[in-house]
Formats: sequence, structure tokens, C-alpha cells
Amino acid sequence: MANPSRSQKNKRTTKGKKPTPRNPQKRHIGLKILIAIFGLLCAALLSGIGLFFFYVKDAPALSEKKLDATVSSKLYDSDGNIFEDLGAEKREKVSATKIPQELDDAIVSVEDRRFFKHNGVDPVRIMGSLVHNVTNDGGLQGGSTLTQQLVKLSFFSTKTSDQTLRRKAQEAWLAIQLEKKNSKQEILTYYINKVYMANGLYGMETAAEAYFGKELQYLSISQTALLAGMPQAPNSYDPYQHPEAAKERRDTVLYTMLNNKKISQTDYDKATKEPIDEGLLPLETDNQERKVADNYVKEVIAQVEEKTGKNVYTDGLEIYTNLDTDAQNQLYSIVNGDEYVQYPDESLQIAATLVDSKTGKVSAQIGGRNIADDVYLGMNRAVTTNRDFGSTVKPITDYGPAFEYLQKSTGDRISDSPYTYEGTKTAVKNWDNSYQGSITLRQALYDSRNVPAVKLFNEVGAEDVGKFLKKLGIQYKDIQQANAISSNTETQDGTKYGISTEKMAAAYAAFANGGTYNEPLYINKIKYQDGSEQTFSAEGEKAMEPYTAYMVTDILKDVISKGTGTKAQITNLFQAGKTGTSNYTDDELAKIAHYGSISPEVMFTGFTPNYSLSIWAGYDDRMTPITSQSEGIAQDVYREFMSYVSENVSNEDWEMPDDVLRIGNELYVKGASSVPSQSSYSVQSSYYNNTSFSQTTDSTSSIGSAASESATVVPSESSVETPPVSSADPVPSSSAEEQPPASSAEEPEATPDP
Repeated sequence: MANPSRSQKNKRTTKGKKPTPRNPQKRHIGLKILIAIFGLLCAALLSGIGLFFFYVKDAPALSEKKLDATVSSKLYDSDGNIFEDLGAEKREKVSATKIPQELDDAIVSVEDRRFFKHNGVDPVRIMGSLVHNVTNDGGLQGGSTLTQQLVKLSFFSTKTSDQTLRRKAQEAWLAIQLEKKNSKQEILTYYINKVYMANGLYGMETAAEAYFGKELQYLSISQTALLAGMPQAPNSYDPYQHPEAAKERRDTVLYTMLNNKKISQTDYDKATKEPIDEGLLPLETDNQERKVADNYVKEVIAQVEEKTGKNVYTDGLEIYTNLDTDAQNQLYSIVNGDEYVQYPDESLQIAATLVDSKTGKVSAQIGGRNIADDVYLGMNRAVTTNRDFGSTVKPITDYGPAFEYLQKSTGDRISDSPYTYEGTKTAVKNWDNSYQGSITLRQALYDSRNVPAVKLFNEVGAEDVGKFLKKLGIQYKDIQQANAISSNTETQDGTKYGISTEKMAAAYAAFANGGTYNEPLYINKIKYQDGSEQTFSAEGEKAMEPYTAYMVTDILKDVISKGTGTKAQITNLFQAGKTGTSNYTDDELAKIAHYGSISPEVMFTGFTPNYSLSIWAGYDDRMTPITSQSEGIAQDVYREFMSYVSENVSNEDWEMPDDVLRIGNELYVKGASSVPSQSSYSVQSSYYNNTSFSQTTDSTSSIGSAASESATVVPSESSVETPPVSSADPVPSSSAEEQPPASSAEEPEATPDP
């Protein structure tokens, strides 16, 4: 049968199902959607272009001066005088003709492989980074070119949070303009001379001469790769501080050079096998004056980065600090010379922090003694928390909380008698291995008795003690009974837990100012490159009631006048303070050849209404002991330095607050249950037995205040029990004025005999 013709097919169709007619309306809707999408894209593109030019209209002008200059920060003291320029004076510039090809190849290979192909902004690199960041869980990959990095270093902040859309647009615009104005080789030269290279050094030529003692053109491929890789994270890739990270980064640079066909496989194998310290020289410092404030500068840098996120080495800041240069110079002289204090040897270390009692401003600080000339931003013992502060913790850990929460009086009696840590069979012993029976809290503190301190700790409770300490900026991860007389803790978590001279000076300052805690502040104001400023001041927070601060202060006056701190006496100065001594365990003592009493460290923290000063003394090797001949070394340093800083400030006694009542020589919280009944004492208008400063005070000096005098009462003869005379009124002859257990994280050990 023949196949049907087209006409037959059409006839059949007309007899069968009708074909679906085409809908021109749907075709028109699809076209409209495409047009709308295209229109939106065009609008978005135009809006983006408009927004881009809106952002870049405020971009800074290109400046050869800024491109060529380092971006170091300047530090000013409290009088506005510059005392440190971080790196600006430590730069050796290299000309384009002396830059070795290997360095160009290394930088371009690791930082911007398409450097010689783009015009300042690289869309290919941006898309590649975007894909990498979306598809990989590892670290983010940046899309900035070398030119953009140079622009960022020269004109903008390097802080991540500052990298807004506006900033990125301006950065891209300036990079394009720079590529039009300067050659690729000129841009590379600017970059090589500008980047920060750790240890206060700017520019790769500077680093080559400081690290290897030779110019860039004479470095090996391995050394060249090390320097080329450092700018990404200079402190992290510092070959002196982080050799393993530095080697890994160097090898990464070498691999990119191999992959980019800039070195052979043989060169790569040889260079990666070279030790990271091959040819590395000891660092030298070219500024002896820098040592005086080195530790202070280190804390300034840390606080700037903590509070602003800015990088002092790349953001070109003007930082106004709270440093008192005269005080700092004097502290350095006291600690490093023998004119003021007789040190037992050259190895004994000293740490000290001086804080303004009213504001929390750190006026001076030192974190070591006889520090080597090549140390830059070295270890700061003034802020580390891995050493024990002994009985200096008693006012803040035991007596302060007892007055604050239990409203005890300084005249409350407590039994200094045999006692064991609760839940253990471990005895708490005193520094003299004896007990004084029933004594007042005043005497218990100024004689630094351990048993009463631990009893008070347990009576208040660890939870409330921890709460009180936290208000003073001090924490323990797991506070123990032994922390009643020791700051030992197994966990420091950097410097979060435990105590340092910085923390102790700030905590005692709250006693000095009537109960307000101020965070220690090294910085006062920062001026940024864009002309804006940011000021810093401590937002004081109430740490305790005024009565607590005053009662503790009143007892701590006695520590200096007749207790364990008589070596800290300063003629006619109103002051208060507390001694501290740590101890060795029995096992440690057995390993140390010694005669008489020894201890790992001694300390003293004291204050006036103007300043709070904390001193720590000890050896880096804890098993090198402080002997009885040097037991007063911390008091000596305190006395000499506090005398100096107090010369030109007012000398006034503390005023007794309205919520405190003096009965005889003891202090009571008004309204507390411990206050004797009104009938048992009578008001006395004259000042009664209030020792305001050292026993060497001139008796004609004006002391006290109207408030103090009006609140002073004298007991009738039968109303108040006369406390026994302390057997330890003079400075104890033993070096171990108190002996806490070796570790707060373990069950406390028995105190060894001094």
C-alpha cells in the first residue's frame, strides 16, 4: 500500500485530533521576562558602577611620600614626648638595580603570580579566590594583588574589620591609578622597602642585613625565600621565635617558585634541606634607651591590638601612652644598678608595676633585670601569672571578703591555733611554726598569720571569695583553700588566671581609692592616619564598699609601722602595704643545700592615695632560692621607688567613710552586729591612736580629718578586751613570713619549717 500523500495526511488530521495551536501570548511573556532580567542586570551594573564611583570620590590621593614611608607607629609618654618609633629608624632601603631577580621571582610566585599581566586589579585572581573560599573548608584565600597590598599598607588600616566595601573600592581604584603612574619594577621596589619584617624591622634589605649580615643580592635562595614569605604574617614567621612556622612558610615559597618554573628541582631540593637558622645571626639592638621601657612598649602594643584590632607595625598610629618617663627611668636605675638596693647577684629578677590609684593608668613597669642587649620586646615578668604571690593575697582573698560580706570588725577575735584544711588532715602552719591563740583580725593580718587567713576564707566561702576577687580583676579557674595564702594555680590560660604585679597593683588600688576597680591602662589616646582620634579611660566599677577598703587599708598601715613590712617605711608618707613570701615543699627543700630559711620568691605590694606599687623578686630557676640575707629585697625596691614617685605629689591621709566607726583602735561597720552597745563606749573628740604612717612620722604633722575625728570613740575600761601584745611586732627574723602550700590545685601540703 502506497504511503499517503501530504494532502491525505492533512485530510486525516482534519478528521482526527486537532493540532495544538501556538500561543503567541506565552511567547511574549517569556520575552518580557528575559528583557526584565536583562534590565535588572543592567540596573545592578549601573548601580554598582555608580556606587563604585561614589565610594572612590573620597579616596586619598596617591602620594609618593606615603608609598615610600614606613607605616610604623609612634609612641608618646604622658607629657606628649615621643619615646619610641617602632621601626622607622631601622630601615635600609634598596634600589631597584640591587634587587636580585630571585627575590622578585619569590615574591611574585607566592603573592601574585599574575603580577606582570594585570593592571592593578586581577579579576581572574578574584574569581579564583571566590571559588576556593566557597569550595574549601581551610583558610580563606585573598584576592588582592601586590599592588593592592602596597596601597593598603600605604594608605589604609590593615585591620580586617576595616576592610569595608567602600575601602575595597578605594583600594582597587588607587591600585589601578598606581599601575598607570608607576612601572611594575617600581611598585615591587616600594613593596620590598616597605613591608614589616618582625623584630621592629621594615624592608627586606633591613631584614637581610639584621638577620644574615649581608645585602639582599648576596643571600642564598633559601634565605631569599624566607624573607619573601614573611610579610604575610611577620611575627608568626619570625625565624627566631617560630622557626618551625618560618621553615614551613619558606618551603611554601620555594614550592611556588618551582611550580612557577623560577627554580629547578635541584635548587628546590637543596634549598628545602637547608636549616632555617643557616646563617642566622643573633639580633642586635641599636638603641640602648629602648631597654628602659621595653616591657612597657610590649604591653602598649598588646593593649592597642586588644582594644582596637590595629596593627602598630602596619597602621601608622600615633599612640599616646600613660608612661611617666621620669618614673620609668628611675625604676630602671633602681632595678639595674646598685646605688639604691644591694642585690645578692646578677641573676635575681625583679618585676614591678606602678599604677595610678585613682585612674588605673600604668605609670611605669619593668619585667626583668640585667636583660641582654639583643632582647627586643622580651619576656615581661610583670604580667606573667606563673609565680606565687604568697601572703600579699590575704587582704584581697580573706580579709576583704570577710569585711565585705560578713561585716566583721578589725577587733573581732579569731583563734590562731592548730588547724587543718577542711576535708584533709593537712595542717596549716604559720611562718614561725607557732600559734598566738586568741588575737584580733587586725593583728592576724599585720603579723601575717596563716591559720586565721584560711579560717576566714572558709567562713566566707570559696564562691563569695571568687566573686570578690573577680571584681578586682583576678580569677582562678578552680579556687582552692590554699589560695587563702597563695596564688598558685595549675592553670594560667595565658595570663587569665593567677596573679601578676600588674593585677596586684590594680587590685590594691581599689583599697587606695575607696573601693573602685580600674582596669590597668597603658594607652590614653590614639590618632589614626585618617585624622580621627580615640581616647581611652578606665570605666571604674565598684569592687567593694567604702568601709571594706578603709578597714583593710587601716590594718595594712600597721603592716608597715609594726608588722612584717617595716623595711618599707618611708618617713612622713601616708601608706599601707602587705608582704608576701612563697615556700618550697619538703621534697624541694631536700634537694637544695641551704642554711637557715629560704624561699622561691618574695614580694611586696603597697599604696598611697596616689599610687599603687607591686614588686616581685625571685629567680627564673625556681630552685635557686632567696636566702634570709635577701628576704627584704622587694620591700627595698618598693621603698626606693615609692619614695621617688611620692616626692612631688600631695601627701594626705585617707578619710574615714561615714559607714565606719572607730572604737579604741578598732574599726566597725556601722549597724553591724559586731558593734558594741552604745553604753559600752563614749565619744572622744580627739584623734585616737590612728597610726597614719610609719613610726618615723613627725608628730606635728597634720593627720586625719574632721570625719575621722567625729566618728572616733574610746571604750570604757571594761567594755573591750585588751588583745595580747604581738610577739612579732618587729620584722620577723625568718625569711618565710608565711608558708602556703606549693600548689592550689592539689591537696595542700604541710608547711615546711623555715
